[in-house]
Amino acid sequence: MQFVIFIIIGFAAQLIDGTLGMAYGVSCRTFLKMAGLPASMASAVVHCSEVPTTLVSGIAHWRFKNVSWKLLLKLAIPGVIGGVLGAWVLSSIGDKLEPFIDVYLIVMGVLIFIKVFKKDGKAPRKEGAYVYPLGFIGGFLDATGGGGWGPVVTSTMLASNHDTKKTIGTVNTAEFVVTLAQTTAFFVLISDFIAHWQTILGLIIGGVLAAPLAAWICKKLPVKPLLAIVGTLIVGLNIYNLVTWIIAAL
Repeated sequence: MQFVIFIIIGFAAQLIDGTLGMAYGVSCRTFLKMAGLPASMASAVVHCSEVPTTLVSGIAHWRFKNVSWKLLLKLAIPGVIGGVLGAWVLSSIGDKLEPFIDVYLIVMGVLIFIKVFKKDGKAPRKEGAYVYPLGFIGGFLDATGGGGWGPVVTSTMLASNHDTKKTIGTVNTAEFVVTLAQTTAFFVLISDFIAHWQTILGLIIGGVLAAPLAAWICKKLPVKPLLAIVGTLIVGLNIYNLVTWIIAAL
């Protein structure tokens, strides 16, 4: 029964992540921390399960033409560097960065939600040099927070008027490369996480099953409802995380 629960969690988390470009890591990590895993162990387990899941998700988004390969390279290369560094930092400071990440993401979520009520007219923004540091920061925060690549990178780009579906599909696909590097780093630093292989396998099965469906939904869902869902999800999840952190600190 516990194994089936992990499959359901992996399926639900990937359905959200593949459709909206975020929340797989946040959703899975929240459950694992509730189950008593330390922040570093939860992050390692989540990233290990994401390797095959993000691969299938990336292939599905590519098949549905949701991917910009030029943007993918600009995000993935610095993302790998930030992700490996973040995995190393996590073993030292744990999850002390979380409240600052939560505040940033709440602001990004509000900006995305505001875009729903703006009139169309602006052409989708082209990616500039700022995409490189964004990839680095996204990879770093993803590793240290156990989930944050999608929320940080997708939300920032959507708030900056990038094409919605290309952004979601590309960020999801780039995540495979970043996650593979992070998992390798975690394997070197925290090899004990392999003992949780049943949890990892359950999350993988659920995520792989959901990935093609999520990519199809992303392709078909109209842009404004998609933005509204993304903005609401980011604000809601991060307000919850921030309040939980404040209560625990008190």
